[in-house]
Amino acid sequence: MRITCWGSRGSIPVSGPDFNRYGGDTTCLEIRSADDDILIVDAGTGIRLLGNSLFTENRRRFNFLFTHAHWDHLMGFPFFKPLYCENVELLIFKCPFPNRYVTKMISSVMAPPHFPLRFSDLKAQITYLDACPKRFDAGSVAITPIALSHPNSGFGYKFSENGKSFVFLTDNELKVKHPRGLPYSAYLEFVRDADLLLHDAEYTPAEHLQKMEWGHSAYTDALELALQAGVRRFGLFHHNQERTDAQLDAILADCRQRVAAAGKQLECLAVAAGMRFEV
Repeated sequence: MRITCWGSRGSIPVSGPDFNRYGGDTTCLEIRSADDDILIVDAGTGIRLLGNSLFTENRRRFNFLFTHAHWDHLMGFPFFKPLYCENVELLIFKCPFPNRYVTKMISSVMAPPHFPLRFSDLKAQITYLDACPKRFDAGSVAITPIALSHPNSGFGYKFSENGKSFVFLTDNELKVKHPRGLPYSAYLEFVRDADLLLHDAEYTPAEHLQKMEWGHSAYTDALELALQAGVRRFGLFHHNQERTDAQLDAILADCRQRVAAAGKQLECLAVAAGMRFEV
């Protein structure tokens, strides 16, 4: 698998000289399988640049998957250029709400008076596929969902192919069990021995004390999860909207110092827009 981050910011997009290196776009990942199938995870503002890139490549078929319905993970959807092209096919998995309102979740982004075009104006062919809460497949990639501990619920995912695994747990509060969320031990087992883990790390420990139950983790808790689970690579994700490049550098340095102090081997990074991973 090749994973490309098109947006790793949380809550709201930001811009300016303090955010140049890690980027200001909200959540969007692109996963390409060994067979070159394309899976898009979340439609934050980062999906605009992804759409432009795919349009240039003349790609016409995409799998879509969402973690949850909060607006920073959906707001870029109307700006995904291939939506307005004929003979484009979107296969949207019915996650994270398999029996409820996934179609409404997506179409409401374009509902009047919030956007000048309607969902019905899209030219792409959209097909909804049954998925979640059980394991399902997108081509050669096996996808295992897990409930997030986050207000209004959602799913995180493990993507497996050719004996390798990538786990994506954005918007997950490890120290608080939200309704439909799971205890810490469940996330520990889910991420165990993952080749790559990207986990919500929105807060510093001091910030988390002030914002407990808001649905996000302190970076120290996410790091501890990665260390305990024997993860090979760990990425800080869902950066706070106020977090500058310099502050992220300092957080990353602290993570690396903690790993060294623990005598462990773990590659740590802060996920930036444009960053690419091979798994």
